Amino acid sequence: MRLKLPEELLFIENKKAVQKKSAASMEGKVCVVTGATSGVGLEASKRLAKGGAHIVMVCRNAEKAQGIRKEIISEWDVQVDIVIADFRNLEEVRNAAATIIKKYHKIHTLINSAGVHSTKRIYTSEGFEMVFCVNHLAPFLLTQLLLDRLKESAPSRIIQVNSEGHRFNGLDPEDLNWNKRHYTGLRGYGASKTAQLLTVWEIADRLKGSKVTVNALHPGDVRTNIGHNNGWLYQWFLHNVTWHFLKDPVISGEAIYYLAADQEVQEISGRFFNLTMMEKPAAHALDRCMGKRIWELSMQMTGLA
Repeated sequence: MRLKLPEELLFIENKKAVQKKSAASMEGKVCVVTGATSGVGLEASKRLAKGGAHIVMVCRNAEKAQGIRKEIISEWDVQVDIVIADFRNLEEVRNAAATIIKKYHKIHTLINSAGVHSTKRIYTSEGFEMVFCVNHLAPFLLTQLLLDRLKESAPSRIIQVNSEGHRFNGLDPEDLNWNKRHYTGLRGYGASKTAQLLTVWEIADRLKGSKVTVNALHPGDVRTNIGHNNGWLYQWFLHNVTWHFLKDPVISGEAIYYLAADQEVQEISGRFFNLTMMEKPAAHALDRCMGKRIWELSMQMTGLA
């Protein structure tokens, strides 16, 4: 007899499951995608373009973005725009949001895909631990700044690209900058993704009745360049060992497209998906008391309080 896994361990089976796909059209929809020049964000942009969407790429490398823009337009003949912002700098995020609000009267989908992993503790120019800033504070800030436009454009959807890495935890509201504890890459990454999940539930509650949904997803165990900022040994191991066990990130693009476009999920909000499989996150990421505390801290750290 086959043993049934507890809900919290279903991610082991879900990563092997046959995933859902959507044939719904995104024609006429304005989709803002962060981290759009590589990995998951790039595949999401390509799949959205294939579905006819108008893509707004938010990225930090203008030269790379121009090349990808030309490639996407050449293949799918859709409108692709570029907004420059480095998520290590919250002021640049504010400027990007202001640009987007000024230029686009409608935003139908926001996909927060930009992410980073660091084996070392690094601080941004504004004094934040870098991984927490890029993976949580920056997308939190962008989401809040674009929220009114998303409401005006409803029905609309927010997708936070999260990770099964949230299960590493590491979140301590008394030490979000890791000044008091020994920093490790896995726990730093886990802290940022846990914080993001905790605020997803808070945003979902605040959006009830607005016809704006927000969900998070693990984009699959796929080959990306996340962590390319680390040392040569990390990069060698990533490309020569780890990548052999990972899948093509095209599956991430398909999963994000399903969550962004399909009618089946149009009213689902405040949930976590492993690709397209709805899943229960780790218990610490469901602590609503902690979530309210992280919400307030995030509001303060981003200057929104």
